Amino acid sequence: MKSSLYPKLGLITSMTVFGTIGIFVRYIPIPSSIIAMIRGFIGMLFLLAVIFARRSKVSWNIIKKKIVPLFLSGGFIGINWILLFESYRHTTVATATLCYYLAPIFVILASPLVLGEKLTAKKLICVLAALVGMVFVSGILDLENFELSEISGILLGVGAAVFYASVILLNKKLAEIPTFDKTFMQLGFAAVVILPYTLITEDFGAIEFTLPVILLLLVVGVIHTGLSYALYFGAIGKLPSHTVAIFSYIDPIVAITLSALLLNEPMGVFGIIGAVMILGAAFISEMPDKK
Repeated sequence: MKSSLYPKLGLITSMTVFGTIGIFVRYIPIPSSIIAMIRGFIGMLFLLAVIFARRSKVSWNIIKKKIVPLFLSGGFIGINWILLFESYRHTTVATATLCYYLAPIFVILASPLVLGEKLTAKKLICVLAALVGMVFVSGILDLENFELSEISGILLGVGAAVFYASVILLNKKLAEIPTFDKTFMQLGFAAVVILPYTLITEDFGAIEFTLPVILLLLVVGVIHTGLSYALYFGAIGKLPSHTVAIFSYIDPIVAITLSALLLNEPMGVFGIIGAVMILGAAFISEMPDKK
């Protein structure tokens, strides 16, 4: 009992913290690309410190062999962050989070082509349910309150889900790399990929790094990335996959709840129905089939 208690607490804590990131990003008045870049660098340094604190050796030989998929996955993580953070600014945190949780559905759709897996009847039903749920969440059925400005936020959230699904698929080719080694490299590559884009597109001289902004960036980099990733990866290796899948839905539940309580972004009836359909479909799709 005790052997699984601490990993579960670590997983619950990390998922709860992940669910709050949208609230913090909303209050950081700087471009999303800069937030993502700083998050990657701070997260990388934190995980590297954890590796050294555990007196673990970095698997450089394996990393060198897998450097291309590592670089691609890291770049996709960076793009995924930018799109998600922009989605928070164009729609509600709840809607952006639900769009993001289409990632498992996109993995299902891509698996037959990328991994050669069969698209079973259960998975196909989950895909259809999630897509219908997305229609409900978009608000397009609520013609009286629907705003076209929401579409950009929804598309950005779906784009973030596509890139995160790509990371999930790439990680299946990186299974032999220890999780901490893989993640600190991916976070570093994410920051490196974002850096030139940020330098070209953003005017750093016009950005005010006030004390509140610096503190919020540190929270996002240290707490939401470094510490949470360390807790998450420290837990998943000690827990069954179905337990990890179940607990991962603490993230969207926290995000949706805080969106309503702190940002006054309550979901209507259609949104609630859509949320249940998307999260339910993603959850069921990750559960193993009974023999």
